[in-house]
Formats: sequence, C-alpha cells, structure tokens
Amino acid sequence: MYRLPRLAVTATAALALALLASAPTSAGEPTVTDPRIVAHFDFAAGQTPENIALSPDGSANVTFAFARQVARIDKKGGTRILATLPAVTNPNTPVIGVAAAMGITRAHDGTLYVAYATGTSENGVWRIGPDGAPPVQIAELPADGFPNALALDEECGTLYVADSVRGTVWSVPQDGGTPTAWATGTALQPVAPPAGFGVGANGLKFHNGAVWVSNTDRQTLLRIPVRADKSAGPIETRATGLMWIDDFGFTGKGDTVLAALFLDNDIALVRPDGTHEIVLTEQAGLSNPTSVAVRDKTVYVTSASFFEPVKDPNLLLATLDKGKGGAQG
Repeated sequence: MYRLPRLAVTATAALALALLASAPTSAGEPTVTDPRIVAHFDFAAGQTPENIALSPDGSANVTFAFARQVARIDKKGGTRILATLPAVTNPNTPVIGVAAAMGITRAHDGTLYVAYATGTSENGVWRIGPDGAPPVQIAELPADGFPNALALDEECGTLYVADSVRGTVWSVPQDGGTPTAWATGTALQPVAPPAGFGVGANGLKFHNGAVWVSNTDRQTLLRIPVRADKSAGPIETRATGLMWIDDFGFTGKGDTVLAALFLDNDIALVRPDGTHEIVLTEQAGLSNPTSVAVRDKTVYVTSASFFEPVKDPNLLLATLDKGKGGAQG
C-alpha cells in the first residue's frame, strides 16, 4: 500500500511461485478455492480498498484509502459509501505525502473505527457511528507517524493501532482519549533504505489474547501477548520470510493465517509453525492485495492495485475449506 518501486520478477521465480501455489496442502489443512471478484472499483476516483472489517450479514466495510472514504460492499458487489473523512489542508503524511484512510475495525453495535493518516493534527483514530453521523476524531496520534491497521479488543475497551513509521503499537481507549505507546522495539521498526523501505509494523489483529502484527520491511509475523494488567508481553516472532506482507486474517480459532503479499500479488497460508505456502495468485485476480478477512467459509481479499500497470482495484471472495483439522485452523 506504499509507493515503492515495482521490482522485476524473473521467469524462474514466477514459475517457482506457480508450482508452489498449485502444490497440494497437508492433510487436514485449510484450502482456498473458487476465487471470484465480486466488485471492481474506480482507481481514478481514489477507490483503492486498503482494509476490511466484516459485518454479521457478510457485508464488507472497507476503507478507500485515497478517496478518504468508508464503503460497505455486500456479497454480490453492491457498494454504498458510508462516510468520507474530512479533507486535510496541506497533508504531510510520511511515506505517501497524502491523506489516506487506512485500517478499519468494527464494534458489535456497528460502530466503525478508522485509522486516518494525514501528517497533521487530524492524524489518528476516527469513529463512525452506526446512525450515519459524520466521522469524529477520538484520538490524535503523532503527526510524524503513520497509523495503519487497527483492531479492537471490545472486552477490554481497547483499540490497538500499528504505526508503520514509528515502529509502535499504540493503545487507545475505545471511547477515545490519550494514546499510549503500548509496544515498541526493533521487531516493530522499519528498516532504513537501501536495506528496507521505511515500512515497519503494518497489519494488525487482536486474536486469542494477543496482538498480532506484520512487519513489511522485516518480512515477519509477530505475536505480542496481552498481560493481565493489559500491558504488552514480550514480542514473539511467529513467521519469517514473508516478503511484502501487508495485513492478514485468521482462518479460525487457531493460529493459521492468510496473509496478503501485496507486491507479489499473492495470498500466503501461514501455519502455526511459521511455514507458509502460496494459495492464491495474480491469476485469481489479485492486484496488490492489502488485507484479508475470514467469516466461516468465506475469504475476503481487498486489492488496491497501487502498483500495477493495469489498474483493477477490487474485492475478491473465495471459499475456505478448513478440512478435518479446520477447527484448529
């Protein structure tokens, strides 16, 4: 989701990825089949779907990053704009330079929370009520940071926000208030050019009593336990070698993950032991996938098409077969 140079992929590497994607999965392991694009969006209008939060009826709430909008898309592709975040005078967002609606999460009552990256005082977390009221900023984050994905632990009333530039996970009271630098450290930090692109903590989910975070520059998936006093436990590295990892989603109650690898146009299945394989590719219609969500047997993938010569931002659905071991997936 950042404006990085598109790297050339050799024919040998492409062939290897194709073979990997078609390889059979282990017995009892989740499989992804029947990919189909249900909605195409207008790149010129800024409809670049960045992140996704699901509603109980199976509709997808997505952020259109460059349009600064939140939209609801039903499973047949019908799209309705729910809100537009306010325009920002002279945005100075690190890395991208423009204001962008980034991560999104949903409370049980339908309230949506959005990370808005602006490089100004509007930088932070915004709330969109289920009653259609205009978006309201509930927490201001440092203007020199880049709030990206966010997640909600509703039981504890805490929002967590990944800051890709400052290498920080912020915690914010669900009702709004002063942010706290909840987790920091090298594992969350970006890597300075030329070794990296300045993009650290990126995707984020709250799952099984822990905050899970991807780090794009370090190609890692991390787990941070939430202690009884709500503080952050030690950062654990759960997978490595995930080039171009963006956001991700869990396939079930266990720790198996589907991760978006945005520049390679792939979705990877990441097992609890850290091994991974490609399960969806560009051939399925992926165009710089940025996020993944799972509801029962349906996989949702947003493609923002930031870097592709042919622009096709879209929402793709696929079928998840959890297999005999799916309850643990």
